[in-house]
Amino acid sequence: MRRAAPDDLDPRLHERLATVGFRFTPQREQVYVVLLRKRDHPTAEEVFIRAKREMPDISMATVYNCLDALVKCGLARQVTLERGATRFCPNMREHGHFYCDGCRNVFDVPLSAAPGIALPKGYRAERYDIAIHGRCPACAHAGRSGAKGRMNQTGDVRFTQSVI
Repeated sequence: MRRAAPDDLDPRLHERLATVGFRFTPQREQVYVVLLRKRDHPTAEEVFIRAKREMPDISMATVYNCLDALVKCGLARQVTLERGATRFCPNMREHGHFYCDGCRNVFDVPLSAAPGIALPKGYRAERYDIAIHGRCPACAHAGRSGAKGRMNQTGDVRFTQSVI
């Protein structure tokens, strides 16, 4: 089994796990390394396949438990785009996600500090979950079409927001 180099890891991994009552394990380290190595918003199944290459004895249940621990301690976030499988993102800065309907890849989209969405009086946003659907440059250039009903007839992308 090839272990991750210490430089690959968030230096606070042990501390962050401990602050919410989780202990450090090689499996949690491996799952975290998988997320950091290729930041393509993988599903749990994709994380499992990648982690298994270097840790053959890891199980799918262990991967789910590791991802849950990483989310709970603030080292990863869940990304849910409509009815698709939940994806995982190690980018903990406030940002949105662009989902390409052609290639089905997910890309991080930087957001300004105040996205400028007016909320009803008395409501206070603590976090934004913004998903933009459309075509990435490669798919737009190649003319790839994606799933029906994701874009309206004028090509506008759809925004969704959930306030927690």
